[in-house]
Amino acid sequence: MGPPGWSEFHRSYRAEVEHDALIVDVRFNRGGHVSGLILEKLRRRRVGWDVPRWGSPSAYPAEAPAGPLVAIANEWAGSDGDIFTHGFKLFGLGPVVGTRTWGGVIGIEPTLPLVDGSLTTQPEYAFWFEDVGWAVENYGSDPTEEVVMTPQDYVAGRDPQLGRAIELALEALQHYQPLLPSRDKPPSKALPVLPLRGPAAVH
Repeated sequence: MGPPGWSEFHRSYRAEVEHDALIVDVRFNRGGHVSGLILEKLRRRRVGWDVPRWGSPSAYPAEAPAGPLVAIANEWAGSDGDIFTHGFKLFGLGPVVGTRTWGGVIGIEPTLPLVDGSLTTQPEYAFWFEDVGWAVENYGSDPTEEVVMTPQDYVAGRDPQLGRAIELALEALQHYQPLLPSRDKPPSKALPVLPLRGPAAVH
């Protein structure tokens, strides 16, 4: 959730956002400060299409998700990973699959160096939410559907959290009506009829 993560998000998002549904995986997220920017992109809702004379139509607003969203989080997602997960739920973007996040949203400022070259930190940034107040700190954010990854799952290479997220996305697609431009009647190419002004307009 910092500059490298924000860059990585954009490298794949512009292609992935065109899929029928989108799964956002924030497991093992170590935090940062760009969750608001990512949520802003995911909150976009398609309300129209820009249809060029040549080329392919593009959705408006640009980079708005094409369909349902599902998030995955786990106990290793903390700080901005906590904040993103809770914001995803508050904005009603979709279900969150996995386990409760870590619960450490108070940010630090590593600006006080010591003579041996190390740094000291102190709490600087606390987070308050409209539904739980300060309670994400030391608790985390609960998933809407708990799915635990067991040690046996890791050893066997299974990912039940991702599997359940895919199931929920497919279920949502069964009831989702994508917004598509109408092809029944093309846009009119006729010249506009201008209103008459002055004496000639009086009958």
